[in-house]
Amino acid sequence: MPARKKSGRKYGKGASKSVESAMRRKKSGTLRSGKGGKGGKVKSRKQAIAIGLSEAREKGAKVPPNRSSRKKK
Repeated sequence: MPARKKSGRKYGKGASKSVESAMRRKKSGTLRSGKGGKGGKVKSRKQAIAIGLSEAREKGAKVPPNRSSRKKK
């Protein structure tokens, strides 16, 4: 019988707060893409979530590494 995987949170509370904040900024129209928010206005929900997770990573919250960097290794 194979060993069962431990159940644990994949994302920390800080990550969900960061994504929540990004979604609010998207709805109000102030969320912008690019380094330092110098890009265009974010229109898609997925992009807003990605920005929120990226900000959470920078703050040091518990977030798994993004897929593109995982594939390169």
